[in-house]
Formats: sequence, C-alpha cells, structure tokens
Amino acid sequence: MLVLDRQTGQRQDSAFQRFPELLREGDLLVLNNSRVIPARLFARRVGVAGHGAPGHGEIPTGRIEVFLTSQAGECEWEALVRPGRKVQVGERLIFGEGELRAEVVARGEFGERTLRFERVADFYQALDRVGHIPLPPYIRRPEKDTDTDTDRERYQTVFASDRGSVAAPTAGLHFTPEILDRIRERGIRIAYVTLHVGLGTFQPVRVERVEDIHLHTERYTLPQSTADELNAARREGRRIVAAGTTTVRTLEHCAEASPDATFSAHSGSTNIFISPGFEFRVVRGLLTNFHLPQSTLLMLVSAFAGRERVLEAYHHAVDERYRFFSYGDCMFIG
Repeated sequence: MLVLDRQTGQRQDSAFQRFPELLREGDLLVLNNSRVIPARLFARRVGVAGHGAPGHGEIPTGRIEVFLTSQAGECEWEALVRPGRKVQVGERLIFGEGELRAEVVARGEFGERTLRFERVADFYQALDRVGHIPLPPYIRRPEKDTDTDTDRERYQTVFASDRGSVAAPTAGLHFTPEILDRIRERGIRIAYVTLHVGLGTFQPVRVERVEDIHLHTERYTLPQSTADELNAARREGRRIVAAGTTTVRTLEHCAEASPDATFSAHSGSTNIFISPGFEFRVVRGLLTNFHLPQSTLLMLVSAFAGRERVLEAYHHAVDERYRFFSYGDCMFIG
C-alpha cells in the first residue's frame, strides 16, 4: 500500500496491514457492499418452427457469449453479446438447459443489447446455475477453469451482500474480517452503501474533450443507517473515508442531489463523472487501487489528490513494482 498525503504530496511505502492505524478515532469508513453476480453466460440462439408457447418447436442455431452489464428493469438487462452480428432484435436465447430464456428487445449505440428474461421463480438462483463469475480478462485460463469455487469466493469482498455488480469494487478486496475488527476496536465507525458496478466504470475514455464524457448509469442504495452516520459525521466535523471510487461516486452524487447536502435513505441511479476541478463535499480520505491510464477512475483520483501528485505517485509505484489491476496493490490518500 502506498500512502499519499494530498496536502503535502509526501508519500510512504507501507502495507495494508497498517491501514487501521492510518485511520483516526472518530473517522467514518464507508464501504460498497455490492456482490458480484455470475454475469458471463453462454446462450443458444433458437429459431422457431411454427408458433406456440415459448419452449415449443425451438431449433438451436449456435452458441453466443452474453455478458450482463447492468439491470435495466425488473426483467431486463443490458448486455454485451459475441459474436454481435449474429444476434438481432427479436431473437430469443436459451441458457443452460432452459433455466433462463430471454428475448433481444433492443440494440444500443455501441452494439450492446437489451435482453428481456422470462420470469422464473428465482432469477439469481437460476443465474448461479448457468452463469460464470466475470473474472478480469487479463486472468487467462482454459475455459473449463474460469469459474472455480475459489473464484466465486475470492472475487467478492468479505462484506458483499447485495447482488448486482458485474465487477468487484476492488478496493474492498483488501479487507479481511480481522482488519475490520481492528478498525472497529480503534473507535472508527463503519457504514455501507451499495453501488452495482457496471462495465462503464472501467471503459477507457473515447472522446477528446472532458465535457463529452458520459458514464453509463449505475444503480445505488443509501440505507437509513448510513445516512444517519454520514449526517452525524459531517455535523461533528469527523472525517469520512471512502473505500473505492464507487463509494466516492455514490456519496458525492447523493450530496450533490440533496438541496441542503444532507443525506436521507433512498435508491436511485447515477452517472456522476468526477474529474479535476470537481468540488468534493463529503469524502476526505480515499482508499483505491491503481488504475489504468486514460480511465475515468484515474481522473477521479487526480481530482481528489491533484493531477501532478497522483502522477508522481504512480511513477513511484511503477518504479517500486507495485501491482496494478483488480487483484493489485492499493493507495491510501488522506
């Protein structure tokens, strides 16, 4: 773990085991408790011989890879499909042995599809049977080894509870139950928000002007208990520390959307984009992994700590062989 003082620019090489000692008594640590779903699926396109109820007269016509990216409605999901040219609006897909079935109801600007799933007794239970954990693409293994029980356990934070993300909120992967206990023992409060991570969070910047960057919307929930903790911390002048950029975006969106900048329990969606020049209203400390160049995540970190200081810290991290990516090392900016 690299420790960076955003006021002075001083940095220190450390280890995450020391993170509890870097927090102050009275701090409020906020974590994203979203749980990764097995969002990578394999479907068969089906042609229909004659008419009738779904499931009758279906003729399999080839395998399609489907990656669910975000929920768009009660039974609808945005998805990436491959090979995309073969999947047209109006086609139907069957997953596994028929545990899930869906119709392609729309096509998006960048080739994504909207799938409307047929109702089942328990969608997530069916998804657990036919889906695969969406490991980052740089983890290369034979297909038969890409969804082990270990992956399903390790590509989750230890506090993950609310299902809906297609990628782990990676800053949270560093925590263990023992470290969380040590944090509480130091008099630091812990609260949770939920932001379901979509692929838009990680997409590279494709436009020349910052003003033209538009993030995909992601669903979030702010519980009443967390709203109360946040309001008390701000009222008492205590520091609010966010674990991860998804937590930052949730907190700053909620504060920006409130007329008096107080927090209240609610659910919604956000596409807030944070870049240098953004005025942070809530977050005063940030735990984050190391992000790729030309990413909106790196822009957010630069907005928080200053572009030059962040770039200097990243050069140092490269020289010292810190690990990047989802299972990599982290940086605490306080």
